[in-house]
Amino acid sequence: MPVGQKSTEMNWAGNYRYGAAAVHHPRCEDELRTLVAGAGSVRALGTRHSFNALADAEELVCLDALAPNITIDAAAMTATVSGGTRYGILASELARHGFALHNLASLPHISVAGAIATGTHGSGDGNGNLASAVAGLRFIDAAGDVRTVGRLETADFAGYVVGLGALGIVTEVTVGIEPAFEVAQHVYLDVAWDQVLADYDAVTGRAYSVSLFTDWHGEKVGQLWFKQRLGDGRTTEFPAQLLGGKAATANIHPVPGMAAVNCTAQLGAAGTWQDRLAHFRADYLPSSGAEIQSEWLVAREDAPAAINALRARAGEISPVLQVTEIRSVAADDLWLSASYQRDSVALHFTWIKDQSAVDKAVAVVEETLAPFAARPHWGKAFNARAAELAPLYPRFGDFQVLAARLDPTGKFRNGFLDRAVFAG
Repeated sequence: MPVGQKSTEMNWAGNYRYGAAAVHHPRCEDELRTLVAGAGSVRALGTRHSFNALADAEELVCLDALAPNITIDAAAMTATVSGGTRYGILASELARHGFALHNLASLPHISVAGAIATGTHGSGDGNGNLASAVAGLRFIDAAGDVRTVGRLETADFAGYVVGLGALGIVTEVTVGIEPAFEVAQHVYLDVAWDQVLADYDAVTGRAYSVSLFTDWHGEKVGQLWFKQRLGDGRTTEFPAQLLGGKAATANIHPVPGMAAVNCTAQLGAAGTWQDRLAHFRADYLPSSGAEIQSEWLVAREDAPAAINALRARAGEISPVLQVTEIRSVAADDLWLSASYQRDSVALHFTWIKDQSAVDKAVAVVEETLAPFAARPHWGKAFNARAAELAPLYPRFGDFQVLAARLDPTGKFRNGFLDRAVFAG
């Protein structure tokens, strides 16, 4: 087994310390295979952007010592990349060759395999989460053997993609790509809630990707970000005043009061997709991590009612909150995706770094959103257990069966997965 090092690793936010005895950095796939085959409990540790114990195990492996190995197949319109590669690196390479991904998350610093395993997403009425672009996976199973699955070749492929790391260590991901495009980003301040909710679909349909940022207090949303894909047939009109708000005259950070130096360019300046679809620049480190995050997705038709329900509890939520982001995510067919078979609206909470206070606020949000069958983001802070989550995912039981078949001894399971997926 490759020599590891005693783990002193914490997640990016610093609210969780991994309990692993060692963290390994295999230099090739064969080294990884040997490590996995000999381990009793092992999981992949990506860029540490999970806010819970999802990634933990007795032994952890980081794929950061493996080269990105980005291969573009222009005929098939796919790109294959090492699982530990960050989206910002993949995006830059694709753009260099005139190609694009359909979307990016708010941070381009996250790893490809980690993001798809948890159903991480960007925004846009017609844009599925990042996992929805996956066409194939290569991974190391519990026996240390290499397996490959593909959308066209594997009958239960939709069960593998948002796999929570429970099926194996993903070493390569093949994703669909498209021709490169340009985006202009427009930000409005102090937009009126009543005008937004009067025709919510019209607001989110105005641009390729739309985000609302709010603290839930008062009659104003706070910020409304439009990412306009140039030439896509949507409106090109972004006037000085819109929906009761005014266009920003300087770049803005989503969290009020924070400097926008690490944010992607705004003010309607056109730029390439990889420099606009994420909120934050790939050439800057993400923010300090002094935060905890949670997120829940509700069916799109329930979004206005869910938003108003949360607004009614602003007094319990806002004292612990830095900002909430509201985004659209298109439906997909991936079994454990939070947007499985339903167009969704994601309600993302960036909390202050106070775990006990956040735990109480999370309970308030879960209670408020329970009538809307809200599905949590797997990599963020939530309290729900498997018995509560199973009814929200029609293929939940099928995923349990798939995991048991691929990993009969539970090598890739941990306490978090036992609580949230496999209990009962």
